[in-house]
Amino acid sequence: MNLLRSLATVSGMTLLSRVLGFVRDFVIARTFGAGMLTDAFFVAFRLPNLLRRLFAEGAFSQAFVPILAEYRNRRGETETKNLVDRVATLLFVILIFVSALGIVGAPLLIYVTAPGFAPDAGKFALTVELTRITFPYILFMSLVALAAGVLNTWSRFALPAFTPVLLNLSFIGMALFAAPWFDPPVLALAWAVFLGGILQLALQLPALQKIGMLPRWDWSPRDDGVHRILLLMGPAVLGVSVAQVSLLINTVFASFLPSGSVSWLYYADRLMEFPAGLLGAALGTILLPSLAKAHADRRREDFSALLDWGLRLTLMLTLPAALALAMLSVPLLATLFQHGAFTANDVLQTRSALVAYSIGLAGLILVKILAPGFYARQDIRTPVKIALITLAATQAMNLAFIGWIRHAGLALSIGLASCLNAALLYRGLRSRGVFVPAPGWMGFSTRIAIALVALGTTLWFSMGSESAWLAMPFGERILRLSAIVAAGMAAYFATLFLLGFRLGDFRRHA
Repeated sequence: MNLLRSLATVSGMTLLSRVLGFVRDFVIARTFGAGMLTDAFFVAFRLPNLLRRLFAEGAFSQAFVPILAEYRNRRGETETKNLVDRVATLLFVILIFVSALGIVGAPLLIYVTAPGFAPDAGKFALTVELTRITFPYILFMSLVALAAGVLNTWSRFALPAFTPVLLNLSFIGMALFAAPWFDPPVLALAWAVFLGGILQLALQLPALQKIGMLPRWDWSPRDDGVHRILLLMGPAVLGVSVAQVSLLINTVFASFLPSGSVSWLYYADRLMEFPAGLLGAALGTILLPSLAKAHADRRREDFSALLDWGLRLTLMLTLPAALALAMLSVPLLATLFQHGAFTANDVLQTRSALVAYSIGLAGLILVKILAPGFYARQDIRTPVKIALITLAATQAMNLAFIGWIRHAGLALSIGLASCLNAALLYRGLRSRGVFVPAPGWMGFSTRIAIALVALGTTLWFSMGSESAWLAMPFGERILRLSAIVAAGMAAYFATLFLLGFRLGDFRRHA
């Protein structure tokens, strides 16, 4: 399997999803703006979305895939199928209970996660209603995560990467055509989440059937493989989901800030997630099964080489993305979101959060590369310790920054904490001898730095004043932004080419 080709496939599907995600956010911003209605929806959606990332894409995937890879490599198809059946059955039962609990306990959840909403009875009640509609999303998406883990282990990367497209299409369709039929119209967004979850799960089932891994009912909670996955899952919740827990706590802080703060953070986070998903999620997706197989086969040199490949590719692509997000924050936000109810003030407020987030983009993506180095080896304790340190540091920075730069301070704490998390994970892998950097890192870093200077210079002289972008017609924004992005990419990659970088240098087989 060519990892670079697999990365291109997953990134391509992720790109399609992210582009549609921006269309979705454009439609939501144009229709609802940034105010009480969107604050209520984003808080309601963040709860099941957080649980999805904690238990489904986060802890569950990191615990399930290494065990599944071990079963497939060492125990044969029959025992592997039994493991899938038993895990799916237990997961379904647990998630039915969690979904019901979330629906019944929605008022308490909102009071805990957004206490600043409590004095406004209308806003609080709307958020509770939206939460009850969106909460079953965790059931659908956890089962989608199980299906994706199986398909990725079988090196079927394209379909799981395409699946999020259906959620974005559901959002766009409901916001454009169904919103007028709801009272208030923002309820259409909650039902879009529910519908999107069903569609994503339905898409995965035929693919599982094709490889003979479509789950069947098999209630065996004491099965050895199930027990091992549960043991890994518990602490993995903290180990892989610090950023999501921090985002939830940030919502608590933001609920006390001026109206619109939750939405400004949301839109900044959406832009930051574009490169994070395009590269970080894609690399993590293809690296974890390969690392797990290398560990199961006791190929230590291959294990280290996979991590080295992932780190180099990450830095080469993430650092220019972070620089471009910071420098082009106003042009990007004005072009994508300054329409209808989304004002110039919303652009400027969101800009401050986006610049703060961009400082930690490299750290956020590096965590997605380094953490699988522990989970593939079924080492849970080390990431958990690091997670606790990072979480404590995040909250300390929240308290230090929120009075100074308000909602942007919450974003900055997330970014800096991600860098701390990545640094501690890296040190852990090095100290255990699991990762040994390949020769040439000094020259690699120097050439990247030179290319970043070329990129920054190009963007600086081509962007113009930020105030001009706020008054510029939409068509002109698109044309100018496209030209600036193209010029920046050309300057960066041409510089790398002149310094000796070649695409073939990054090809790797697993």
